[in-house]
Amino acid sequence: MSNIELALWSFPVLLLLIFLRAPIALAMIAVGATGTYLAIGTPMMVLNQLKTLTYGTFSNYSFSIIPLFLLMGQFATLSGMSASLFRAAESFLGHRKGGVAMSAIGACAGFGAICGSSLATAATMGQVALPELRRYGYPGSLSTGALAAGGTLGILIPPSVILVIYAILAEQNIEKLFVAALIPGIIAALGYMLAIMVWVRVSPNSAAVKERVPWAARMRALGSVWPVLAIFIAVVGGIYAAIFTPTEAAAVGAAGTGLVAMLSGKLDLQGLKAAILATASSTAMIFLIILGAGLYNSFLALTQLPQMASVWVSEQGLSPWVVLTAVLIMYLLFGCIMDSLSMVLLTVPIIYPIMSVLDFGMSADDFGLWFGILVLIVVEVGLITPPVGMNLFIINSMARDIPIGQTYRGALPFVLTDMVRVVILAAFPAITLWLVWVIDAL
Repeated sequence: MSNIELALWSFPVLLLLIFLRAPIALAMIAVGATGTYLAIGTPMMVLNQLKTLTYGTFSNYSFSIIPLFLLMGQFATLSGMSASLFRAAESFLGHRKGGVAMSAIGACAGFGAICGSSLATAATMGQVALPELRRYGYPGSLSTGALAAGGTLGILIPPSVILVIYAILAEQNIEKLFVAALIPGIIAALGYMLAIMVWVRVSPNSAAVKERVPWAARMRALGSVWPVLAIFIAVVGGIYAAIFTPTEAAAVGAAGTGLVAMLSGKLDLQGLKAAILATASSTAMIFLIILGAGLYNSFLALTQLPQMASVWVSEQGLSPWVVLTAVLIMYLLFGCIMDSLSMVLLTVPIIYPIMSVLDFGMSADDFGLWFGILVLIVVEVGLITPPVGMNLFIINSMARDIPIGQTYRGALPFVLTDMVRVVILAAFPAITLWLVWVIDAL
């Protein structure tokens, strides 16, 4: 069997292992190590990679941003910021039809601005908003679907762990990626709110409305979320203004959220220990997936499959837009069976070189930013598509009386809005890149 055939066969084998519920990191390590051994004929290269690849990957200073953003999310959860965000959004939107669900989306967007993790955003906001949605008679499908979709904003609105990893893999500027993600993130939140508005108009009896909150109470509720705004400005604004590097900004954000949690009286020694242990556990999981993806991608590079695929695509004479459409559809299909982090780590080293040689009428730097945001969006959709929609499982585990089938159906309108958003951002790259161009011009 040639090396190319070996590489091609590795994909179905990897997917089979994932389908059989093998941990994705271990599946990639097993396939990568076995493939390298079969391609070389000796285990020495695999053993050497386990030594050099591990150290070479995790000694990369850029990866230190990941545990810092995760710790920031842990402190934000402990501090009670999620409840303040929901109350503030509810005071402005709760009196509208579907307003409580729209408030949950707005609160998810705000929490995503200081968290960076979709799963943490979904879990935290689910605890806060789900009882309120039940109280006002929202059907289980709408409640769980809206919260699962809102959770995806955690990885789109900067800061985002997935964006950091994409930037490292594709050798892109992290600061500019954060800028580029801001407008698509706002469009995502507005799109989800629009989906809720359509839902409650199609089904008028699906939810009650709250009484209108006086403006004085609205201002008090808005004032309670100043720590979120302050931390967001410190982290993201500090990066944009070149005051901090992204890693330094993550450290500032973690310290800031920790201070807020401490001053609120919700961060004691036991809570600090739990936050650190949760951060360490999540970091270890992410780093093991990074190692597995590195070993598997090293095997693919050894077989020359990515290079040959790039040459083959360029020789076909296909329109770049046709290739882009095929790639985005592939990501949507992968999202049904893989988690977002694994998809990015597994595919970007293969797909990005292929896409970067195609002519989309923009500079290489602009293409890297635009393509990264498109990838992030379709990866985000995978979090709310069955059968492996992680956000769906997290929200459904908090509402065990709601069948998972209802949660799946509840997520469909939000998936449709995501599809529309992908088409709009793909057709009009300037929407994504406009803010980057403005800041560069200043």
